[in-house]
Amino acid sequence: MTAEAAFSARQTAAVMVVGVIGVLIPGLQPQLLGALLAEAKLSTNALGLLATAELLAMGIAAGTAGLLLSVGRLRLIAAAALTATAALDLGTPFVSGGGLFAARIAAGLAEGVLIWIAIGLIVRARRPERWSGIYLALQTVTQLALATAMGLAVIPRFGSAGGFTLLALVTALGLAALPLLPRAYADLDHGDAAGSALPARGIIALAGVTLYLAFIVSVWVYIEPLGLQRGIDAATVRLVAPLSLAMQVAGAAVAAMLAGRLPARAVVTAIAMANLVLLAVMAAPPSASAFVIATALFGFLWLFAMPFQVPILIAADPSRRAAMLIGGAQLIGSSLGPFIAAFLVSDRDVGPVLWFGAACAAAGTIALVGARVGRSAAAPRPA
Repeated sequence: MTAEAAFSARQTAAVMVVGVIGVLIPGLQPQLLGALLAEAKLSTNALGLLATAELLAMGIAAGTAGLLLSVGRLRLIAAAALTATAALDLGTPFVSGGGLFAARIAAGLAEGVLIWIAIGLIVRARRPERWSGIYLALQTVTQLALATAMGLAVIPRFGSAGGFTLLALVTALGLAALPLLPRAYADLDHGDAAGSALPARGIIALAGVTLYLAFIVSVWVYIEPLGLQRGIDAATVRLVAPLSLAMQVAGAAVAAMLAGRLPARAVVTAIAMANLVLLAVMAAPPSASAFVIATALFGFLWLFAMPFQVPILIAADPSRRAAMLIGGAQLIGSSLGPFIAAFLVSDRDVGPVLWFGAACAAAGTIALVGARVGRSAAAPRPA
């Protein structure tokens, strides 16, 4: 059976809704976990560990759901995952210690299942790289809207309970999309189950994705202290995050339009070279404006690059089983990158994160570009 499939507009929209809900928490963790910290429900050390634990749980679930769950029962699986996520969000502010870790790890597993459903549609679409870009743009816009609402109105008034309740309500609204979801996905070329091991090229490409996200998120986490330690005033540094988020949306949108029309390996290589230049500017910015521009371009390239990774994975493993694991690889890289970087930086100097990021970016690009088969990694064909 062919891996590519045609989905109706309603089915696609419903899957995007469910998938976006699954990936909301990474963009909201600073506010939600910061609120728990302010309420003394979480220590500073535990904050980083809790954020990492939930992201890892999401990555593991997104990567392994296909081995444990049936693509023939999508609506039931989505209903269970949405309900569990909403319930765990509601309960999170009322637990502490080990209970807090248990709640967020369980939520991460449910969120990873929702991401798996979205990736299942993307890799089966006729233009997977386009839908990857659309998915990234939608999730970033939604995260930005919720982060704004939480930061300006909800958390200042209602604290962590208000923030997690808002997240739970948004998650519960996703249940309305269930009747529009596809009842099932077609099997991939060699089945969704692990009937045989992934090809080495697919594993190498997945390693490249993991390293790319380790680079991106480790640098992103330390963007503000990087600016402050380079003599940039706090008011200017505060512009970095919102401007970069806006540029991330733009990067995903432009990638959705151009992916499939540009050679994926060439684009990934060019982006890596551009990122190395941006890291050099961040390390020794000639002016405050140069630092802000570099971080804005960093945000643009962050999401612009990711849709081009999909056709590379498909070319490395034409069965598309490796592509099904891209969400897990991205989330694991996003969590392990900052975790490792934390051992390299100090309160006085976070500069080493730039060297770590550069090494991950270079290694990840080599892995992606080197994971090739006989045919091009450009998109299969427009549709």
